[in-house]
Amino acid sequence: MIRFAGHELDLQRGELRGRDGEAIRLRPKSFAMLHLLATSGRRVLSKQELIEAIWPNVHVGEDSLFQCIREIRTALGDDRRELVRLVSGRGYLFDTEISSESSPAAATDEPEAAAIATDSELEAAAATPPVLMGPRRHKLHPFGLRGSSAFAVIAGLGTLIGLAAVPIFGPISLFGRKPPIIAVMPIAASGDQQFAAVAAGVTERLVDGLAKIDRIRVVAPQGKSADPADLVVSGELQQSAGSWQMQARMTSAASGEVRWTTSVGLDAAAGDLASQQSRLAARLGHPLALRLNALLNSGGPKQGGNDGEPLDDSAEVVIQQATAVINQTTPDRFRAAQAMLEKALATDADNVDLEVALASHLMRGVQTVWYDPADIPATENRARSILDHALQLKPRYIPVLEAYCRFLTATNNISESLIACAKTLSLDPWDGTALFNLGLAETLQGRFDEALATFKQADEYDTPQVSRWTWLLGAGMACALLERYDEAAHWLEQSLAITPGTGRTQILLAAVYHQLGRDQEAKATMAKALELRPGSNATNVSLPTKNASPIFLTGNNRIIRLAVEAGLPEQ
Repeated sequence: MIRFAGHELDLQRGELRGRDGEAIRLRPKSFAMLHLLATSGRRVLSKQELIEAIWPNVHVGEDSLFQCIREIRTALGDDRRELVRLVSGRGYLFDTEISSESSPAAATDEPEAAAIATDSELEAAAATPPVLMGPRRHKLHPFGLRGSSAFAVIAGLGTLIGLAAVPIFGPISLFGRKPPIIAVMPIAASGDQQFAAVAAGVTERLVDGLAKIDRIRVVAPQGKSADPADLVVSGELQQSAGSWQMQARMTSAASGEVRWTTSVGLDAAAGDLASQQSRLAARLGHPLALRLNALLNSGGPKQGGNDGEPLDDSAEVVIQQATAVINQTTPDRFRAAQAMLEKALATDADNVDLEVALASHLMRGVQTVWYDPADIPATENRARSILDHALQLKPRYIPVLEAYCRFLTATNNISESLIACAKTLSLDPWDGTALFNLGLAETLQGRFDEALATFKQADEYDTPQVSRWTWLLGAGMACALLERYDEAAHWLEQSLAITPGTGRTQILLAAVYHQLGRDQEAKATMAKALELRPGSNATNVSLPTKNASPIFLTGNNRIIRLAVEAGLPEQ
């Protein structure tokens, strides 16, 4: 029996009772989450920890977690969110005094339950954190045990350990050494030898990519993971309905706790086999790199993003709302979005995700000309100052480095941009956003062949997929600057097939069509571009030319002339 704030959590009956002794209905998942929170020893539990403990072997969205949190708060009458408290950027804290007692019925029905109170077992439990989830993730699930009394045994042990404040999870403690060692097991394949060959290729590419990440060590054992790994990555590949499907996870080598899971898919007819292996490895490696980076950067100054809660008092919801507002691009909505971010950051000054969001917002305003031209230098300086502060707080945090890479490229600080983008890629070699900005910097330097190779690399990885149209646009631009117009048309048409509402892409494609003698298509494409981007002319459609090389300026002027001939106004 666990008691707190006038409530009782009866583990034997699986029942929550209120101050009047009446049972309060909770769904099994919500009951399990309340039990986990109540036995956490007043320690903050992250969203990831809660999801992995409550939904083992099941891929669920964060909405399932938030629904349970809301149900628990309603059941406890916690309208002010004082019992189940959000700790911004970290997770949830069950913030109240706890008392517990053994259940007489449990002791009578199951004599072995008394063993949980022996000194030797408690000492062993304190020395070694209990395995809440083994490698198969279902052995000790609270509602997957044999009978309610067996549940009471495990729950009682969890309660005692929780009250002793033994850290059950905790990202920092899972690394036994610096740098941490990541063991990548061969990806298992269900199928014939061809499946096994595909899985082996994905494993090899994943290992090669992880080995590029700075400050971690990667080993690739062929059998059972050998010590001394800190984390073990494993997965299974199968083909279903014409597509590849892969399930993967990362577990603590010491305890078997699951630290991260993902499920990825790919059309089995998309490209050749080598391309499919690269994309599967990237779709696994990109979120894995982000998760590793989050673990290595946990603690210290606040960070929102994946650990935030989409409620009114969280950084994540402010960022989401601001993004939704600015998607309806009018000056009033742009200012409203900025006000949201400013207010949130004023009350949470060290939240690096809010800083990234605000700096990115300021630069979006510069690029879409929402600011008075006279205010642009000051706006750019402020964005840089915000990002500099974020870098001081989290110098190796991927979202900050990626935002800095974008900022430096947008402001044509080309040499610095090359360094910032390369640093981002040293922590996530599959980061398509960083690759795109690296390619832009190479373009501005007049290194068109290298830029094209970089954009093609981003397309090979195709992560994040939502940004795919950008590196296709970059490849088309590089080909046009290289005067390879047929190739340029191919890349640009692919980009527009994904995101047709980009006037800049339409303008460039119209110039390419004109050079290829496809004049009717050129005129129609330019008309569409001017409809999407009214006010465009030869003076405001190209990339900023500050610090650009003479080679780029020459090629850029040639393309602008082609666009004018296709119907782009001079001024």
